[in-house]
Amino acid sequence: MEVTSAVHSVGFLHSQTHSSHVENLNAKAFFISTTIKGTRTSPVTYYHRPNNFNKGGKHRHNLITNSSSASNATTTTESYASADESLSGLENIKKKCLTWKWKEQYSINYFVSSDADSSQKLQTNYPPLLLVHGFGASIPHWRRNIKTLSQNYTVYAIDLLGFGASDKPPNFSYTMETWAQLILDFLDEVIQKPTVLIGNSVGSLACVIAASDSNQTLVRGIVLLNCSGGMNNKAIVDDWRIKLLLPLLWLIDFLLKQKGIASAIFERVKQRDNLRNILSSVYGNKEAVDEELVEIIRVPADEPGALDAFVSIVTGPPGPNPVQLMPNISMPVLLLWGNQDTFTPLDGPVGKYFSSLPFQQENVKLFVLEGVGHCPHDDRPELVHEKLLPWLSNLSSS
Repeated sequence: MEVTSAVHSVGFLHSQTHSSHVENLNAKAFFISTTIKGTRTSPVTYYHRPNNFNKGGKHRHNLITNSSSASNATTTTESYASADESLSGLENIKKKCLTWKWKEQYSINYFVSSDADSSQKLQTNYPPLLLVHGFGASIPHWRRNIKTLSQNYTVYAIDLLGFGASDKPPNFSYTMETWAQLILDFLDEVIQKPTVLIGNSVGSLACVIAASDSNQTLVRGIVLLNCSGGMNNKAIVDDWRIKLLLPLLWLIDFLLKQKGIASAIFERVKQRDNLRNILSSVYGNKEAVDEELVEIIRVPADEPGALDAFVSIVTGPPGPNPVQLMPNISMPVLLLWGNQDTFTPLDGPVGKYFSSLPFQQENVKLFVLEGVGHCPHDDRPELVHEKLLPWLSNLSSS
């Protein structure tokens, strides 16, 4: 989540100013002040670079109205499964999970699935996919995508260190660079093939860092779903509103470093009602916020080490800024962005930067999804699949 990376770590409530969304801004301040409700962004269109783009000519882009509106999304063939089917899929995912020993020290939980004939995929050059969750989430957060993607691709998913069923080592200092290295080592040691990385929120940023550090033999392409600007609210962005609130954020960091206070805050955050409210605030489709989703976020938060991970991530360094990293990435990039995201809104610094990328880099395509929040793959999976599958097919045939 950052949850909200699905919820900014099983954890944070969003806050907005009256004039505009504030990017991840007052999440931590929820426990100190009342959330200020703001206005929603207006419906937007999406841009993509046409296939016949001429490098030597003037930059031209197609401006296209999204053909899949939020109002009729639930009528598509990829609508949400019934509760029984969803539970069955979730249980199957859990049963198929395996363990990989990273650095001969940390147990990392991962999943691999494929419904397609392996010889067919080999002939069509379909690359494997690696799904990387956001802060506070885990492998089951991809439960509405795995079945569809695995029809033609070998699908891997991973619990980052500190989340899900992976180890949560005590007193560990979490960084974005650590997660990126974890991804690269997983590609090298487990998948052992050029792979498409698909990440949400802070998981997207980890994918960007991994791709920028890769020699491009490990990473075939990257898909970013509402990419985060940093591991936490201290990401360096050019926004006076964030600078104005920095003293408050520093105060909250200080309070979270007090074990008793941090424990009390964490216990409050992971209560079911609070988690449900947090998730509802970052999902465009409120029907997607069901009890199963709440449990996906809540259960790992009860494990030993979860509190330490929460505090380390919230109070640690934000990590590399995607603005500096993206110009160095030449592989194909697909951006999928929910226009109702209150954590990394389109009118915030990071949202504006990624919105401008198709105008600057030929390898980047962007689709803005209407009526969708911070976690598009779980919020409106059918809209994500509608854009993702053709892009993957084109990538596989190139």
